Amino acid sequence: MKESRKTRYTKMALQNSLFELMEKKPIAKITIKELCENADINRTTFYAHYTDQYDLLAKIEDETLSWAKEAIANFSDKTDKHENIKLLEGIFQYFVDNSKNLKILMSERGDINFQKQVFTIIYKQCGITFSSTVDISPGIRDEYFVFVVNGSIGLLQHWLKNGMNRSAREMAEIIYNMAYQSGGQRV
Repeated sequence: MKESRKTRYTKMALQNSLFELMEKKPIAKITIKELCENADINRTTFYAHYTDQYDLLAKIEDETLSWAKEAIANFSDKTDKHENIKLLEGIFQYFVDNSKNLKILMSERGDINFQKQVFTIIYKQCGITFSSTVDISPGIRDEYFVFVVNGSIGLLQHWLKNGMNRSAREMAEIIYNMAYQSGGQRV
């Protein structure tokens, strides 16, 4: 069922309000009252769409993950380095185009589990895993993957904080090359 223009506007206003407030403080300190006042939306309208501020954030994160999965699904060749870098470049360009909101989602104020999901999806599509041919003890392969994902999150946060001082292409190449230098292998 298609949403009405009024519903889309209301959701957008609440999302923007949440991002504005999250720039100043953690989500746990944001009240529904101030979220609604900032969006110029009444509380009844808020509760018609969301249960609380965490539900609003979860729905925003779900939309972003859906976009990432859809964008990544268009790339089928997991073994070609240039295709994988092109995929990563597209994702970083999405971050550039939506930097205001994604800067919050990917910051320390954002949900670390969401951030890990984003990079896990990306790396699995790129075929980055840690195979038995790499000199990594079998008992810690998962830890290496976690290390690369968390390092990528930190690098992305650093890039966003520094005003995206490198191009999307440069960031794609840096992330890709670092993932492989850390012991990553294509499947």
